[in-house]
Formats: sequence, structure tokens, C-alpha cells
Amino acid sequence: MKNKGIIAIVGGGLAGSECAALIARYGIRADIYEMKPVKFSEAHKSEYLAELVCSNSLKSNDVRSPQGLLKEELRRSGSLIIESADNAFVPAGDSLSVDRELFAKSITERLSSDENIRIIREEVRDFNILTDKYDAVVISTGPLTSPDAAGSLMNIAGGSDFLYFYDAVSPIITYESVDMSKAFFGSRYKKGSGDYINCPLSEEEYRALYNAIISAELVESHIDENLKFFEGCLPAEEIARRGYKSLAFGPFKPVGLGFDRKNMPFAVVQLRAENRERTLYSVVAFQTRMRYGSQEKVLRLIPALKNCEIVRYGQMHRNIYLNSPKVLSENLSLKNNPRIFVAGTLTGVEGYVEAAASGMIAGLSVVSYIKGKDFIPPPDMTAMGLLYRYITGRISVNKEYVPTNINKGLFLHNGAKRYSEKMAEEAIERIEEYRKTFNLKIYC
Repeated sequence: MKNKGIIAIVGGGLAGSECAALIARYGIRADIYEMKPVKFSEAHKSEYLAELVCSNSLKSNDVRSPQGLLKEELRRSGSLIIESADNAFVPAGDSLSVDRELFAKSITERLSSDENIRIIREEVRDFNILTDKYDAVVISTGPLTSPDAAGSLMNIAGGSDFLYFYDAVSPIITYESVDMSKAFFGSRYKKGSGDYINCPLSEEEYRALYNAIISAELVESHIDENLKFFEGCLPAEEIARRGYKSLAFGPFKPVGLGFDRKNMPFAVVQLRAENRERTLYSVVAFQTRMRYGSQEKVLRLIPALKNCEIVRYGQMHRNIYLNSPKVLSENLSLKNNPRIFVAGTLTGVEGYVEAAASGMIAGLSVVSYIKGKDFIPPPDMTAMGLLYRYITGRISVNKEYVPTNINKGLFLHNGAKRYSEKMAEEAIERIEEYRKTFNLKIYC
């Protein structure tokens, strides 16, 4: 017996939470199935919904950039995720970084108190059971979908259309263990008010660090397959393998911190605050799959971190996603089952905000489905619209379908030569018109 007009959302991450919030705005009941705390993935630790597993940064907040534009589009569309991030922000230059516990707790409390939302704490192993009970099901279980759920989705999707990549997280250390006599506060290019801790290295110190990274003992995959990494979030050791100066010219670059050429260090490792109290800091761009002992040895080669206390070690995990252009219809439902929709990183978007955007788009689609209306996707040449077009195969960037975050390249699919601020301005105008189409209001 179906629950008439009730939608099941499996997975209470960023996409599932955003999707549920949007559905509830239309007065439609949404049941969120979240397996925590009954069962945790290898990377999740908290019982809260919308837990941030990797970095606590949602990246640039500059509306002139694609990342900032996507946030502004969601903000103007009434995004619960962006509103919660704004309220839980931790100063980090022009990036929108958050106190991850405050952020997730706020979202959990908001959704728990919504009369149109019910949170069911249990693992879903077979999606067919839910399709027998609900008019529509949204699968947003994320890249760490449990094996049983992944198998069920694979069977429904019609074969082995799962792809994968490996991801890693950075270690987190205590502020009190940082030697501030060998570090300083500051933000690159004066963006922010000195929000990062900067740990400079001489060339000799950098060489020792580089050699230790290159020779560090690594955690190997338990699965006999190639280690594919997302290019936008490579482990430090993978970057180091590309050349001696790859880190010094990349994430550890010393420029923009007020040094003149004569006194500039060879490299600078940055730390970003993890909480509002600033008692914890993550090592920026130091995602790693080194063994725990190696992480400690490597980090302590940075002079300011000689006595660092690690409270969370970096680790690697395997992420899965669907070959979405092949298995999803234009309304983000499975071609083999029009009552099952997919949202979040399972679709092949990469990044916190991208996952939230996918959740909002899937929510609009499933609401249209329940109301018997044709789905109108976000307009082209908006950040949301371009992500949607990439997922559904209207935009092809690579020979193979690989995860993507919002980037300038997506804006060039129509023949434009370069990304411009005018594109961002026009995108906001288009989103404002789109918002009126769906009568989108702020979530409350």
C-alpha cells in the first residue's frame, strides 16, 4: 500500500537534507531514511544529518567565481544548506568555511522540527521495498553507499553502471600544539582578516618534507583495481609524485602572504580553523592515504608542527557514482524506474555545494512528478543548470564520464572563449526568473 503523496529520501547527507527541505516547502511529506547511528560508513563519525566528512570548507564565496555563483544561486533559491553554512561560518578568507558540528546540528534540528519531515533511523538495503510503499523515492546515499544498497541500486539501474574514484581527507591538529613562534596568521592576497595559520619552510625544510612524503608508507586499497583520484582533491603524495616543486608551486605556494622576493620562504603550509573556538585546525590541501605513523612523522617535519597533536588522521575511502548520462532520464529518475530519482554525489557531481544543488534540483523534479507536471530544469548558463546538463549528458567534457564540480570550463560549452563576471551577473538574473517559476521561498 503506497503512502499517497509521501516521498522517501534515502540518505540524510547534504543532498538528501536539501531535497527534503525543498519538498517540505511545498507541503509534501518527506520521510528521510538515515542509517546512522544504527550503522556508520568508514568515514562518518557523527549522528547528525549533513555531516561534512572531508574538509570544513565549502570553497569560494566570491559570487564572481563559479563556486561563489553556485552558492548565490542556492542562497536566492532558499537553500537550507547554504543558510546553515552562513550561520555556522568560520572565518577563512573569501571561502565559506564552517564549524562542522554546529552546521550539521543546526540542519538536523531544523529538519527534525519540520512537521512535513520524518526522520527514520534505519538502513535501507533494498529500494524495491520502498517503491512498494511510496509514490516516489529519492536515493541520495552518497559515494559511501553501503554494499547492500549499492547492489540494490545496481540491479534496478540495469547492470554494472557504477564508476568509482578514491578520495582522502586531511588530518586535524590542535591549536595549542602549533608553535606560533614559527608560524603566523594571514590570508592570501589579504582576503579575510588573517584567518589562516601559515607555516613557512625554507628550501632545505621543504626538501626534507617532500622526500618524506614521497617515501611515506601508504594505506593500499583492499580492492584489486586502479586507484583513480578526483583531480580537484588529490592526496598530497599524488601531487608530490608529479615533480619536486609540484607542492611548492601548488597548494604550498608562498605567494600572496606579504613576503617580498628577497625574504619569501620556499613554501608555506596553511592551517584552517575547524571550529569557532579555533581549538582545532585542519592542514589545508594535505589529503593523504599515508599510514598514521607516517602522517605524524611527515607533519612534524614542518617546523611549526614539530610537536603537533593529531586528533583526526587523514584517511582514504572509495567513492562510487553512477554513469548518470547512461542511466538517468532528463528528470533525474532512473530510466528503468521513473519513480526512483537520484541526487547528490551518486550522480557524479563533486563537492558539498554541488551535492546540495543536486538535491534541490532532484527535489524540484520529484515535486513536479508528484503534482503530475513536466519538470522544468534550471536554465542553461547558470551554475545549477550547467551541473544538471553535465549529469544528464547534454554537456560532455571528457571521453569518460567523471565527477565534476562547478568550474569555468562548463560555462564555455556554448562557444564562449573565457568565463567572465558578466556571465555570473546574467546567471543570477536567470535564476531569479527560474525561482519565480517554482514560487520558491526561503526554507523556514
